[in-house]
Amino acid sequence: MAKAIETLKEVRLQKLESLKKLGIDPYPSKINLPGKVLKVQVVRDSMGKEVLTAGRIWSIREHGAVAFMDLKDDTGTIQILFQKKVLGDNFKTLNLFDMGDFLAVTGAVIKTQAGEITVDATDFQLLTKSIRPLPSTWYGLKDEEERYRQRYVDLLLNDELRDLFKKKAIFWQSMRDFLIDKGFLEVETPVLENTAGGADANPFITHHNALDIDLYLRISMGELWQKRLMVAGFGKTFEIGRQFRNEGVDREHLQDYTQMEFYLGYANYEDSMKLVEEMYKYVAKKTFGTLKFQIGEYKVDLDDDWKKIDYKDTILKETGVDISKITESELKKELDKRKIEYGKKDEMGRLIDSLWKSIRRKIVGPVFLTGHPVSVSPLAKRMEKNSEYVERYQVIIAGSENGNGYSELNDPIDQAERFGQQEKMREKGDLDAQMEDNDFVRALEYGMPPTSGFGVSERLFSFFAGKSIRETVLFPLLRPENKGKGVSSE
Repeated sequence: MAKAIETLKEVRLQKLESLKKLGIDPYPSKINLPGKVLKVQVVRDSMGKEVLTAGRIWSIREHGAVAFMDLKDDTGTIQILFQKKVLGDNFKTLNLFDMGDFLAVTGAVIKTQAGEITVDATDFQLLTKSIRPLPSTWYGLKDEEERYRQRYVDLLLNDELRDLFKKKAIFWQSMRDFLIDKGFLEVETPVLENTAGGADANPFITHHNALDIDLYLRISMGELWQKRLMVAGFGKTFEIGRQFRNEGVDREHLQDYTQMEFYLGYANYEDSMKLVEEMYKYVAKKTFGTLKFQIGEYKVDLDDDWKKIDYKDTILKETGVDISKITESELKKELDKRKIEYGKKDEMGRLIDSLWKSIRRKIVGPVFLTGHPVSVSPLAKRMEKNSEYVERYQVIIAGSENGNGYSELNDPIDQAERFGQQEKMREKGDLDAQMEDNDFVRALEYGMPPTSGFGVSERLFSFFAGKSIRETVLFPLLRPENKGKGVSSE
């Protein structure tokens, strides 16, 4: 295959030299033909008019003194008719064009005898000469890694994939529109941090040369920063952006991905639960036109009643384990018996979470999981009636967490103590434990009003789309190929 591609490339390079000898610039910086460039979709509705359009040559069919090409842009394809009697000597240069080249064409929009809408070319200009032949539009790129590595080709050949990313843009824009309509202010918080906070995750580390300090790439969408904004008097804020976690890759996890987090002042977790349910329905309807989804083996209807289920009670029902009574050593034995993996240095919170995740797959949803222990929620406010549990919820859809929120802890003394506990976990080797942030505690000492926060990642979009999260990323991270210089020959 590689040898065949090299042969085809050599032919195209020869054509490139022939074009240059004819005085034709194979890579001009602008279109020199008169008129305004119209999209193919517009051209198709311009019967009888003189138009200028441009796109990639998608097919070539020569018939003596007549040639046909299909021209493709991001709105569709249209047939172009080239006639020697109209174009004269310029007709000869068509032999130097290939599928994949970019071309601008002027001419009248007509209908052929076969009834196909066509541009009857009166002039044309080569815009880009392609050197590498495109894969067959029928077979495309079949190898998964090759598809990810040459995503630009995969997108070019796969209309369904291209439409997926148009939907993803609508997904985030509709979420943004929903929040702004509710009076939220969109903010930007630091991506580089002295202390990585707001989540249980292992951060990436980088070095700031000018300040000569190590920094962390953020692991949350500015949770501790947005809560500082609550201290500063902002009432409703949100941010949509990229965050980074140095952890494993699977169908639901990536190292860098898009997340949204909002913070709502003078509200608790029950208030934000209502807002989240409304937001999910709005976004799903705007993006996919439905509230019903087939997600793997699960049939999910967002219009169903969003019930609340209790963390402790659900674990007890499914496993017989009462997490309020079991000891750490007993829990480890239980995990071993069930062949559930966990870190040997994991403490109670991590162990309980591992047990919970082993049964989560049974829940279709949508449901709100509530009643989390303090040990798994270092930033959430304690329940008034039982201080061992917190005012937290997770959205469970299709057996997975697809959103996380809580009443934010605004007691600076309690927060400082929990940071201290997390720091001890880090000292024992738990890299996901949260870092101590004394400046954030200082901010809380000035006073933060009752606040509820919520975060959701692009995993939700991938679930609604019925794809792995990697498939819904334009350019997934891959190990590098063999490095070389110049134009690649592979």
